[in-house]
Amino acid sequence: MQKSECQVSAEAIAAFSPVQDYIDPAPLLVVISGPSGVGKDSVIDGLRQSDHAFEFVVTATDRPPRPGEVDGVDYHFVSTAEFERMIAEGELLEYAQVYDQHKGVPKRQALVALESGVDVLMRLDVQGAATIRERVPGAITIFLTASSAEELLSRLCRRATDSAEQIQQRFDTAVAEMARMSEFKYVVVNHEGRLDETVRTVEAILSAEKCRTDREPMVL
Repeated sequence: MQKSECQVSAEAIAAFSPVQDYIDPAPLLVVISGPSGVGKDSVIDGLRQSDHAFEFVVTATDRPPRPGEVDGVDYHFVSTAEFERMIAEGELLEYAQVYDQHKGVPKRQALVALESGVDVLMRLDVQGAATIRERVPGAITIFLTASSAEELLSRLCRRATDSAEQIQQRFDTAVAEMARMSEFKYVVVNHEGRLDETVRTVEAILSAEKCRTDREPMVL
């Protein structure tokens, strides 16, 4: 007797069709936030060196560049008049005034990346993260923090880019921002000297998010 051929029914094929959403998952919109001095830039640099592909949306600001900062890499440095034009013409996904300086996220770069299937990563202050969370409920928000108040103050002082008054202002703002940790989907502690561990934790979050069954669509 000849053995019958194995066959897959149309019903079985239909049952497996949703798996494609996890083989080729939709891109993420990720916000990394937290107080000044917690290491947001260092974590993003670490992610750039990892295997995780993403588009980093460069924030626009009307503050002058600090020593070593590169236009179009660290920030888009624009005049206050240009920033106000961008607001008026709806070119910003979110914007705010922080420390007497304007900061905002250009919308087009994020849209192009998401439409091409690439994850989008943003570095925002706590206020900006709240705006994105409201406008894009499916965004993945990560609050980065130092392990203690003493450690954060030490980091701010070691920067040597701000006056004592500015350091105190940033630290006082950081204390206030810590009260908003629970607004974020995730909290990651960036321990001193353990940056690689922090980067791996963020990578694990992004990988897990792509396996969720209750993901919301990214609509900007």
